[in-house]
Amino acid sequence: MKLQSIDFRSSHFWLDTLSKIWAWLFLLGMVAFFSVVGEGFLTPFNLQAILANMAILMIIAIGQTYVIISGGIDLSVGWVMGMAAVISATVMNRLPESSPLWLVVLTGLFAGLVAAWVAGLVNGILIARLNVPPFIATLGMFGIARGIGFLLSGGMPVPIYVRGLGFLGNGFLLYHHPTAGWSFLSPPPGLAQAELRNLTGYFPFVVLVMLVLLLIAHLILSRTKFGLHVYAIGGNKEAAMRAGIPVARRLVAIYMLSATFAAIAGIVYNVRFTNGAANAGEAMLLDTVAAVVIGGASLFGGAGTVIGTLIGALIISVLANGLVILRVNPFWQFIAVGIVIIIAVLIDQAREKFTQE
Repeated sequence: MKLQSIDFRSSHFWLDTLSKIWAWLFLLGMVAFFSVVGEGFLTPFNLQAILANMAILMIIAIGQTYVIISGGIDLSVGWVMGMAAVISATVMNRLPESSPLWLVVLTGLFAGLVAAWVAGLVNGILIARLNVPPFIATLGMFGIARGIGFLLSGGMPVPIYVRGLGFLGNGFLLYHHPTAGWSFLSPPPGLAQAELRNLTGYFPFVVLVMLVLLLIAHLILSRTKFGLHVYAIGGNKEAAMRAGIPVARRLVAIYMLSATFAAIAGIVYNVRFTNGAANAGEAMLLDTVAAVVIGGASLFGGAGTVIGTLIGALIISVLANGLVILRVNPFWQFIAVGIVIIIAVLIDQAREKFTQE
């Protein structure tokens, strides 16, 4: 078999290579910069804080990845998350005080998922069956979910009065104390309040949840027929229909999947902050799209990976954390993320142009 030679002088080669690795290089560059100029950036505490703060964003962005690869966009994810958070918080508070923590969390999760599934189903039917553009359909659900969330909560966060919920949301897999040693899932017993200051936690629970969801989503997208159909629909919807792919059903499933991840993010928010807020995901929309696009997904559809979205989410989270450490006005984050999005889109458009030539 004859091997195809690679022309290292070709602009096509370098543009293709740049489009694949620029996000990694940008992330490494930021980490190096903040490590030098930002005091305490590379400490275990700060690195774990970056991952924990990124967890909710990444969970929503996983669902957005599927949508964008399919050639659409979901503008409702942030408010669907908030609606699910409010509904789950309300349900949790209605359970008897003697209910075990695992039952409270699972019941709240189920309530939030049901609400999100309805939103995702409506989005999918409007887009797949009634041919409403994704931008318009999900923008409408944006307003509906926003209104429902504020109506149910009265415009205020809904506090959750469940013992142990905050510890679960902010806990770690491992704990270490200089004198008491290591412990699993909970701090070593018998520590006085003053001794807890020397306690160090490793592997936050919310990060483990994010990684499990990330692995499942990656395997579905890369190893299953459903994942192959997602790419096919985004690459060429008409060709996918002619190939026998049930495009309408797959689109409904994709938007319901996006709503599912939004609901899970809402529950994670509840568990971590012990309240459900309708506007919990308000600021997440831009960041979810940014994470997916920065991670290499094409806004034209047909390209992208969940791992790439992880890199995009890391870039956004590292940037936000680094600016805080440098005591820079946090509003600069919006400008910086916007610039990075423009760079990502320009690279994507240039790649598309050279591919078509």
